[in-house]
This record gives sequence, structure tokens and C-alpha cells, in this order.
Amino acid sequence: MEQTSELRTVLRRVPHGVAVITVDADGQRLGLTVDSLVSLSLEPPLVGVAVSIHAALHELLRDAGAFGVSLLAADQAAVAQHFARGVPPIALWHEIEVRESDGAPLLAGALGWLQCRVVEEVETGDHTLFVGEVLSAEPGSSSTPLVHYESRYRSL
Repeated sequence: MEQTSELRTVLRRVPHGVAVITVDADGQRLGLTVDSLVSLSLEPPLVGVAVSIHAALHELLRDAGAFGVSLLAADQAAVAQHFARGVPPIALWHEIEVRESDGAPLLAGALGWLQCRVVEEVETGDHTLFVGEVLSAEPGSSSTPLVHYESRYRSL
């Protein structure tokens, strides 16, 4: 469909911050790189993330009912690429430095971290928008953020 192609072309021209969404559902850990994280509200503190219904993380996120967010720094493009491709779960965490937390695992070296509880799911075409109440927010490195622009990872 030509309109879909044109929409992709236009949206690729908008820079997006890059984050890795992580879940831990009864010891099953998974992560996924996203550029769809949005702030929805400060009172109450809510964020949203769109996850493809075909992503392995989708059903695990539903089961977990909670997720972690690691906002990536410019020097973490390899980490973003790692969680963007379909790495088998057994190899997903190999050589990835993690900050343990009370919830989902968080990635070391990030600009900041969020722990969220899913409060709503909205079906949106081939994605689900998961709305998360922010239970904790912690700033990390004050370095340059990683952005996704024109189908590539870049720094500002």
C-alpha cells in the first residue's frame, strides 16, 4: 500500500528517543528496543509504549503486568541493536550489564530508569499501547541520548 510506505518515510524523519523495555514474568526475562515510549501524564505519572502483537515481549508483558524502562545513551547503540533483533531468550542477556531491581531488569549505563505497572492496554492496529503507571523514576548518566532517525541510531 503506497500510503503505508509514504507514512513510514515521513515518520522516519522524526527523531525518537530509544529505550529498552524489559519484563520479568516468573523468572522469564525479555527485553525489546523501542522508540515509541511517550510521557502521557505527570499526575498521575503515566507513560505509554506501543508493542507489536507479534513481538515475543507482547504476551510476556501481559503476563508480568509490569515493565522496566532503560533510556539509552548515545554510546549504547550496540545494546539497542542487540535488543532490536530476535535473539533467543537464553542468549539475550549474555554480556549485557544489568542493574538488578525489585522489578524488571534494568540496563546499566542508561540515561535513566523507570519501573512501571501496567494500568491499561489499548489495541491499536497491529500493536498494543501499554499504559504504565510509573512506580519509580531514577536519573542515570547525563550523557547524550541515543535517538532513532532515518532508520538509524544516532546521537544528538
